[in-house]
Amino acid sequence: MADTETVETKPEKQPKSVRVVLLALMITMMLAMLDNMIVGTAMPTIVGELGGLEHLSWVVTAYTLATAAATPVWGKLGDMFGRKTTFMTSIVIFLIGSALSGMAQNMGELIGFRAVQGLGAGGLMVGVMAIIGDLIPPRERGKYQGMMAGVMAIAMIGGPLVGGTITDNWGWRWAFYINLPLGVVALGLISAVLHLPKKRSKAGIDYLGVVLLTVGITAIVLVTTWGGSEYSWTSARIMELIGIGVAALIGFVFWQTKAAEPVVPLHIFRNRNFTLMSIIGFITGFVMFGATLYLPLYQQSVQGASATNSGLLLLPMLGAMLVTSMVAGRVTTNTGRYKIFPVVGSALMIVGLYLLSTMDTGTSRFTSGVFMAVVGLGMGCLMQVTMLVAQNSVEMKDMGVASSSTTLFRTLGSSFGVAIMGALFNNRVQHVMAERAGSLGAKITEKSASLDAKSLAKLPAVAREAYQHAVSAGIHWAFLLGSVVAVVALIAAVFVKEVALRGAGPKPEGSDEGAAVQPQVVEAV
Repeated sequence: MADTETVETKPEKQPKSVRVVLLALMITMMLAMLDNMIVGTAMPTIVGELGGLEHLSWVVTAYTLATAAATPVWGKLGDMFGRKTTFMTSIVIFLIGSALSGMAQNMGELIGFRAVQGLGAGGLMVGVMAIIGDLIPPRERGKYQGMMAGVMAIAMIGGPLVGGTITDNWGWRWAFYINLPLGVVALGLISAVLHLPKKRSKAGIDYLGVVLLTVGITAIVLVTTWGGSEYSWTSARIMELIGIGVAALIGFVFWQTKAAEPVVPLHIFRNRNFTLMSIIGFITGFVMFGATLYLPLYQQSVQGASATNSGLLLLPMLGAMLVTSMVAGRVTTNTGRYKIFPVVGSALMIVGLYLLSTMDTGTSRFTSGVFMAVVGLGMGCLMQVTMLVAQNSVEMKDMGVASSSTTLFRTLGSSFGVAIMGALFNNRVQHVMAERAGSLGAKITEKSASLDAKSLAKLPAVAREAYQHAVSAGIHWAFLLGSVVAVVALIAAVFVKEVALRGAGPKPEGSDEGAAVQPQVVEAV
């Protein structure tokens, strides 16, 4: 029987197997990011065939809820039972959910299968980040930030285009089936090339912690999803959900101090940098998803851009984010210094969001593109550095929960961002429409403050002009809020302590520090 030998690899000479594993990880990351964007484009066609328009929002909500609830659990399972097996299991569950979603015969089935898909998706991004954390020391990890930012940019720009093309030419079911060949390739590469030490924890899974955290996260996501749309913010249903969520999370925190193997070990939050990075990640999610949701709406409604190329409208922001992320990664790798990036990134984000809040009906596409680029420069300084510093702040045994906690905070930030910025936007649009177009304006935006291109084209000229002013007003308040919230990220960034990145220098003589943090590729001999 083959023995197992652990071989240390020098950061500057990454073995070919590590590069192949990184390719597989990027494919998996693409799966996680593309799915919602492709499916979003296909939704009108899906509703046309399956019906159930009243349950449309649940196709997205079921996926989001399952993903958010499963994220911390996957991270902990990876720490307890081994990264490779856990990661591959999450991919398999995601692919099963994708296949079943493609075969759905009614809206109820589709919602259920999307929840299955979401359970798997919760482990995809966490697995990618944690495995990169295992294989590559923090000092060297900056080299790969551009690759990860590139995948993100491709997903955001290409998602709507790919979704539209697939739906028009192959049918909406292929919006789900397209995941299968990509997932199989990723599974094959990971199975053949990734070799990490197998773990087996004697401690049992913290089932009570999982239940309490799941209930708490579910309540939070439902409040941010339903509040101001399905139910008023002061309704009994929303108040009940807030109460359940708060009670569950308080119970969860208390139980984590007692559990033998807590889902989220609270000791990781004693590290100042980890806590600050969690805050910055939350703010980044808040701002980013609000921006990507409302910028295309503004450009389509006010500037008359085509909805078909909605992903391309974000190119100034995403391009700037990609370039800055690559520069930040290189500088971090070469110097080992990183505090400057969250500070500068937060400041740029504040300025960029404020500039976006000044847009009105007369703002040119070039001007709005410059404003978006400023926001993109800020995000590029923050997107990967937050994960890098968070992982550097914990022991290797907690790499999974550190990755999953940071990812969860960013996910929750996006939920709050979309909900709160959305509430402000909707309120202003409806107010301005009623003010400028009277009862007709109020009637037009009674059901939704966001009109599609067809609905907008059917409006009388007076109502259309009123709506453009209303959208500009809504955008102003939404991005002004984002700018104010981003100040919190800047304050947090100022207090970050620049701790040397692991692998940043030669190992001190007579010290075994670093032996546990060098990347390991374990091969069977």
